[in-house]
Amino acid sequence: MEGRSPSIDPAVAPVSPPLWLPILAGLPITLCMVVMALPDLGRAHSAAYRALYLAAYVVWSLPLTLLQRRLWQRRVSWWKTATLLLVVTYLLSLINNAIALSMAVGWGQVPAYRLRMIFSGLDGCWLALIAFCAIHAVVAYYTELRYAHERTERAISNARDAELRALRYQLHPHFLFNTLNAISALVASQRNREANRMIARLGDFLRATLESSAAHEVALADELALTQAYLDVEKARLGERLQVRLHLGPELMGALVPYLLLQPLVENAIRHGIAPRTEPGSLDIQAFRDGGRLCLRVANEGCRSAESEKPANADHSLAIGLRNVRERLENLYPGNHRFASEAREDGHYTVMIDIPFREAEASAAPLDVVR
Repeated sequence: MEGRSPSIDPAVAPVSPPLWLPILAGLPITLCMVVMALPDLGRAHSAAYRALYLAAYVVWSLPLTLLQRRLWQRRVSWWKTATLLLVVTYLLSLINNAIALSMAVGWGQVPAYRLRMIFSGLDGCWLALIAFCAIHAVVAYYTELRYAHERTERAISNARDAELRALRYQLHPHFLFNTLNAISALVASQRNREANRMIARLGDFLRATLESSAAHEVALADELALTQAYLDVEKARLGERLQVRLHLGPELMGALVPYLLLQPLVENAIRHGIAPRTEPGSLDIQAFRDGGRLCLRVANEGCRSAESEKPANADHSLAIGLRNVRERLENLYPGNHRFASEAREDGHYTVMIDIPFREAEASAAPLDVVR
């Protein structure tokens, strides 16, 4: 009989299976009734009685289906549902026996119509109707369980999507705070030309980020173009002190990578490695394919004296970018990625990322990136 699973939230409207599904699932019962009737086919009028019970079963299956759907939708408890269905199927079986008894009287098989006779021989029809109700209960429970599972998956997917968006949006105020501080420092030191150029590059970068799609993954070519816009901002501030080297092949331009993956890594490399240097410093961005994996590497030169010169909040600023990247990788590729960093005594710092290699549906053409 139908019951209500305690795992199903009663606040959520129940989902009933299509009307035809339980009726179709109950068809094997008709086959069983036909097989059980085969030994009696040679007896007088036996086929007529079996045909009556079979037709009655088919006819009663529709109102029983509607009744069970109503009980399921109203969240009636399982024991009330079971009791009501037992009573209803018993009454329907009495109706079947009453019709069969009338046929027997008409054919002269019994001398007279006696009411108490309809209460005997109920097993065949009553058990078939009970079996149909049980099948309907299983179908309804499975349907509800499947929809509950789909709702749970959608909720998890929406939560994951919201978390990824929150992590993406976290990068913008962090980046803007750092960039505006740099512009302020240029203005304070009367370097107005560099400040104006940096503001213009900042506008280009913000326009590129605002016009980007809401997808969490983009082609590597698009990610490099966005990174180029950010590097233009830093170039306006550092000039020839920032030297960028790229090591990647055109066959990788269509590989999917997390959106804004490189920018926080490049920002950390410049601000905490290259900017404190008095001499030019190099930033290396490398991408290569290793079987079914895409490997990314961002390395920068540093200096031993940077520890004493960096601001007090530099460690916190560095942690925000790396933690953000690490959390987004965990959300996008749970258990299927590698994120590692290595700091050397000479100030060199390297970040290595390993993710599944997948290509975008329409691979972007290689873009002219900063070299």
